[in-house]
Amino acid sequence: MRNNGDFLFTSESVSEGHPDKVADRISDTVLDAYLEADPEARVACETLVTTNRVILAGEVRGPEAVEKTLIDRARAAIKDIGYDQEGFSWKKADIQSFLHAQSVDIAVGVDSSSDKDEGAGDQGIMFGFATRETEHLMPAPIFYAHNILERLRDHRRSGNELGKGLLPDAKSQVTLRYVDGKPVGVTSIVVSTQHEANMSQDRIREMVRETVGEVLPEGWTCPEDSFYVNPTGIFVIGGPDGDAGLTGRKIIVDTYGGAAPHGGGAFSGKDPTKVDRSAAYAARYLAKNVVAADLADRCTIQLSYAIGVSRPLSVYVDLDGTGRDVNEERLGVILNEIMDLSPRGIRKHLRLNRPIYTKTSSYGHFGRVPDTALDNFTWENTDLVESLKSALNR
Repeated sequence: MRNNGDFLFTSESVSEGHPDKVADRISDTVLDAYLEADPEARVACETLVTTNRVILAGEVRGPEAVEKTLIDRARAAIKDIGYDQEGFSWKKADIQSFLHAQSVDIAVGVDSSSDKDEGAGDQGIMFGFATRETEHLMPAPIFYAHNILERLRDHRRSGNELGKGLLPDAKSQVTLRYVDGKPVGVTSIVVSTQHEANMSQDRIREMVRETVGEVLPEGWTCPEDSFYVNPTGIFVIGGPDGDAGLTGRKIIVDTYGGAAPHGGGAFSGKDPTKVDRSAAYAARYLAKNVVAADLADRCTIQLSYAIGVSRPLSVYVDLDGTGRDVNEERLGVILNEIMDLSPRGIRKHLRLNRPIYTKTSSYGHFGRVPDTALDNFTWENTDLVESLKSALNR
């Protein structure tokens, strides 16, 4: 997304009850179970969900006792999301696990030894992004798309008048108008939310309209004829009963809503030795600190890795013409100096070898507020600002 001119830009989000997000949640539940038992566990878990059926597949390396708990943990995750319907119920769903031991060919290239640092778990490119559009340094369209669904979730879980009768599956889409590259208002909103059969669409529209009003800045609400709620009408059958879900299918929802590049790798179900996940977190962390240090209004960072090689092959910085007397090439060198960007270095710096991933599985991996008690979302911290400034002034 360009940083100047007048244009419209749209991003979408999906709720925790969307079939793909149910799959992400279960995969990250499996990951957290292994990391809770062993911080050095290896996990690559894929989940399929459909009508009253859940299938786990992939590779793991960790305590055998964990595997015996996974079906119960998956069932608890489904219950927490809120599914106890005829076509998809935490009580009745048939859950099967086909997880097996990690390939020794992958392990030999990834594990460290006395004479060799740990290598990346795969080749790939990862991107991080930050922009001044919101206080959390996220693109505004995805930020508000997430917030609308989070607020609907909060109302649904509390059982108050703005959530009574709503069910877990939902999608949102927000289109913003930009003037001279800055967001100034909403031109259209689309929200589809699953609901109980006896609810009127007029009532659902009122509930969504009021919820959206709680989220958007004052004066940003779109005209009524551009406000779409359940455009196709009734939405009772939803979640995995309405559509099959798979881990890792919502990578743009998980990142920047299309406002920045994505390397293509998904996050959920992967332990942090997989640079698809950990290096994407590191790239967001670095980009956010660059913007927080007032070095630029926008920052895109790309990292690249080769399987079995510990250091990144490249560190690319693009300030999109918004930098303040900063040489992008020098900034890339400095970022590589002030943070160890090897897989082990990233995990240590951001404290990633902990069971912190279940909460990342819905409403975006970025732009979240760290919970000091859980010490999660550490990649959203801006504690590199002073180090960056000092290094640039050398």
